[in-house]
Amino acid sequence: MFGAIAGDVIGSVYEVYPIKTVDFPMFQKLSTFTDDTVLTVATAYAILEKMDYASAYKNFGRRYPHAGYGGAFFSWMFQENSPPYYSWGNGSAMRVSPVGFAFETLDQVLYEAKCSAQVSHNHPEGIKGAQASALAVFLARKQESRSTIKKKIAQRFQYDLARTVESIRPHYRFDVSCQGSVPEAIIAFLDSNDYESAIRNAISLGGDSDTLACIAGGIAHAFYRKVPDYIKRGVRERLPEEFLEIIDSFEKNYFL
Repeated sequence: MFGAIAGDVIGSVYEVYPIKTVDFPMFQKLSTFTDDTVLTVATAYAILEKMDYASAYKNFGRRYPHAGYGGAFFSWMFQENSPPYYSWGNGSAMRVSPVGFAFETLDQVLYEAKCSAQVSHNHPEGIKGAQASALAVFLARKQESRSTIKKKIAQRFQYDLARTVESIRPHYRFDVSCQGSVPEAIIAFLDSNDYESAIRNAISLGGDSDTLACIAGGIAHAFYRKVPDYIKRGVRERLPEEFLEIIDSFEKNYFL
């Protein structure tokens, strides 16, 4: 899951000012964690503590209210008895990577991904995006080949993964929908040759950079088994101590 969080931190400064190149500094003065990290940590916490996802998301979201949530989610997390709001946004996919690391069968991963999504994002595309992202992490963690991951995700979710980063980049624009960002994030991983290139691919698309890199980063971490040390250091120094404790506990219990 740390790979997903690192993608969020690195991509944070390029969300407002998108770029169309893989040549950029990995960290800048304003690089920081966003809602993607807060809710990924919340998912990990829910799994560790065996608590329901909605409570974890509200708990962490309320403690970090200025992390950049979408308007509908922000309203949802401050209501006591808030029903899901039929969202197809990529918020369900960016927070789900811990599910792909923590559970041991394909059916468990798909079930838990659905559970994590539907507390807020109960639109079929919101659930589908979370399941596709979690399953990609799971398959990568099990050391399936890129071609197998591509085939299984494309067949199960009807995502067009036959494209490349180079073909997507020129015309791609900011898109917060699962259907318009999850396939692209997966392709960013499929076109990579190491963790760093997956992050650079995702951000270079010029879209919802932190979320694209968060999704791609979770898959890449599972597949390549390692985040470069200089990236680890740069991310850890930008995270609250309580996040680091949860991340370290989660990875001790579930990583690879």
